[in-house]
Amino acid sequence: MNITFPEISFLNYKSPSQRVRVLSELWMKNEMYCPVCGFDKLEKFPNNSKIGDFYCQNCGEIYELKSKGRSIGKSILDGAYHTAVERVTSKTNPNLFVMRYDKKVIESLTLVPKYFFTPDILKLRHELSQRARRAGYVGSWIMYGDIPVQGKIAVIEARKEIDKQIVMKNYMQAVKLKTEDMTLRGWLMEVLQCVNKIGDEIFSTGDIYAFAGELALKHSDIHNVKAKIRQQLQILRDKGFLEFLGNGKYRRL
Repeated sequence: MNITFPEISFLNYKSPSQRVRVLSELWMKNEMYCPVCGFDKLEKFPNNSKIGDFYCQNCGEIYELKSKGRSIGKSILDGAYHTAVERVTSKTNPNLFVMRYDKKVIESLTLVPKYFFTPDILKLRHELSQRARRAGYVGSWIMYGDIPVQGKIAVIEARKEIDKQIVMKNYMQAVKLKTEDMTLRGWLMEVLQCVNKIGDEIFSTGDIYAFAGELALKHSDIHNVKAKIRQQLQILRDKGFLEFLGNGKYRRL
């Protein structure tokens, strides 16, 4: 895998953002494989497709690409808010590739499986003023920092390609959390993120209960938040993300 952008003429592209879009999409088409089935190339959808940017003609998986020339940070600019929410909750929601580049070199490429997306990951941007060219438009942010690290699969890291078999293995591990139930998915992602925030490999139910107040504010319809947390811990244990050690102790795997 070549981690540098291809050399092409930009006679028809004066905008830096247009140039980056063309370069990154051309690189994906030339170099990237399908991390789900391993097929050796991805096909590009027509420009401005509402479905996604790329697809695998072998397994049918759909991918979207977001590129940034600096640190990814906690959020990534996305499209219209209501359209983004509809897509996240649909069965055709794409997987996400997040690319960071420095000039012509790809610093990192990360895959986020679609099963890690919930409506809460999307945040409203301010509505554009009436004097703006797209007056009234309401965009969105993908709150990248709120996605659990288990859902961020490295394809390229520190300018080095990760072995294809490792990428596919990590995807298969992450996809164990697959659920079409958006409410269950939301709870799983939130409790998993709380587990990650604890930091220690071994933790107790008391440690995770420290987040009960925060979760209760987000889920006012749930009267017994601690019981809900325990339920998610059991699911994470059954899916192979946690090991139960007894006496209210867990190990993060």
